[in-house]
Amino acid sequence: MVVFTGAELGWLLIVLGALVLLVEAYSPGFFMTVPGTVMVVLGALLVLGIDILNSVWGIVAGVVVALAAAIFTVWFYSRLNRGPGLPTTTSRDTVIGLTGRVTHAVDPNSLDGKVRVEGHDWSAHSTGAAIAEEATVRVVGAEGVHIVVEEV
Repeated sequence: MVVFTGAELGWLLIVLGALVLLVEAYSPGFFMTVPGTVMVVLGALLVLGIDILNSVWGIVAGVVVALAAAIFTVWFYSRLNRGPGLPTTTSRDTVIGLTGRVTHAVDPNSLDGKVRVEGHDWSAHSTGAAIAEEATVRVVGAEGVHIVVEEV
């Protein structure tokens, strides 16, 4: 049976935590960030000689520090990923009244037509006659997951 000293276990936790953070860096999703950070912090406590395994106060200190590290990591990650403002939401209802350009011919009887409105492509049909590619259209309605357009 292998028995680790506190410092050896601390270094092991630091290395494992760093590996977990590397996995997160190559496959981002924030699922591994908190455990990786907590392992590194608890490992550092052990390396510094704070016994978080064998005394009641050490266990309490370890839990408090681990929770603080987890909360800080979540807070930091949320600040890091927050852009200059709230994310822009585009839905079929928010494009009504906007103009766009036909990228694939639109007709009233088919949803094969495509229209680009503010950088987003939408399936579309027209209110009347067929509309050729490159024509400018205005969005006049939305039905299901597509938009209704008319030539400008």
